[in-house]
Amino acid sequence: MTNPHKGRTGLDRILHALRHSLDGLRMAYQGESAFRQEFWLAVVMVPAAFWLGRDWVETAVLAGSVALVLIVELLNSGIEAAIDRVSYEMHELSKRAKDVASAAVLLSLLLCAAIWASALHARFADLL
Repeated sequence: MTNPHKGRTGLDRILHALRHSLDGLRMAYQGESAFRQEFWLAVVMVPAAFWLGRDWVETAVLAGSVALVLIVELLNSGIEAAIDRVSYEMHELSKRAKDVASAAVLLSLLLCAAIWASALHARFADLL
């Protein structure tokens, strides 16, 4: 059996995929307070990366670490939604999946914090 939703090609496929992606961002922003908080931090931190980074590599790593947090948070939200779609009943496998996805968010936040702390230290160590 063929999936009826997979028949698009070319520009039509790209436009539909873009619409679905924007819908996903909108849903995450409206329905996930953690994503909303991280989004507003990104609004501040990504422009700050261009000021703090000493070259394009540092700037890319700083901005990329912020983007990674948003990406992992979106994946976490998707996993949670899929599990909740199946059942709200407490189940060990559901808990495991949600906890592992949450741990991924935590690790992305810690990585981002370590990258930014290192960049700030390198930039301002001589002032201390």
